[in-house]
Amino acid sequence: MDGERQGDGRLAERLRALTGGGFPVAGAVVGPGGTVTASVGAGLGADYEIGSVSKGVTGLLYADALERGEVTAGTPLGALLPLADAPAGGVTLGALATHRSGLPRVPGSARPWRRTIALWRHGTNPYGEDLAALIDQTRAVRLGPPRPRYSNLGFELLGHALATAAGTSYAELVAERIGGPLGLDRFYLPADPSGLRPGALAGTTRRGRPREPWTGEALGPAGGIRADIGSMARFTAALLDGTAPGTAALEPVASFSGGTRIGAAWITVRLRDLSVTMHNGGTGGFRSWLGLDRGSGTGVVVLAAASVPVDRPGFALLTEDRPRT
Repeated sequence: MDGERQGDGRLAERLRALTGGGFPVAGAVVGPGGTVTASVGAGLGADYEIGSVSKGVTGLLYADALERGEVTAGTPLGALLPLADAPAGGVTLGALATHRSGLPRVPGSARPWRRTIALWRHGTNPYGEDLAALIDQTRAVRLGPPRPRYSNLGFELLGHALATAAGTSYAELVAERIGGPLGLDRFYLPADPSGLRPGALAGTTRRGRPREPWTGEALGPAGGIRADIGSMARFTAALLDGTAPGTAALEPVASFSGGTRIGAAWITVRLRDLSVTMHNGGTGGFRSWLGLDRGSGTGVVVLAAASVPVDRPGFALLTEDRPRT
């Protein structure tokens, strides 16, 4: 698999060395001098699950909706989704965007432990609900204190609420406001495995065991986007130059965990003398990382079709590499 390399040779070698190889991995370094991309183990057009980097996309859509006047930070979920009679209905969009909603990571009625065991044993997708099922699960959720607490459920609901405010579905909202305007050829949300496009990679564990694709209407805003490295490079460039909608989402507005700060989904962390705005992602068989050094106008993306963390490779590329033309 390591024998198939495309794109920039030096970046391909660094990706292989930093990740250990043995599975498809792709990367991009974007900056003032240009953009370089590379792939090892698959073609440059292969698409990956970007996992929770999808939350960063939802954060952009939230900030964009604020600018359009479609919602406010104080808009309650119950005003947009049929949850007005449930505890979650009073949660505001602003609280959701900064992981301060009091919602759990996943609803208890979804039987998360049973799903996790099925994922470990059989590689099954634990997030296959449609929106109606997600709403039903949310009705029974009890809210915790509004302190920083990472919530997949919160971002699922946020994204679908934003789509409702815009009069469309979340998948269409991403296409209309992100994918289309930015020219992201392969940046999409399959509702089920039949929606996977040619070139869609199959994810695996660290040891090569297959994992089902994580598809599902409900999952989309929290982790359902797939993309190839070229689209992710263009997306990163648009974040850096401000042409992506809703880039105010990148600005930290509150403290988060471990000394980090959070904007609308996007985390800002200090790395020695460097401030990095980032989000990572992980599904059953994929890992992803997108980081921005906004001070120098440089960004890095790393995508892997295996459950092998790529945060360290991403940080390494951001600190050691700059684009070459």
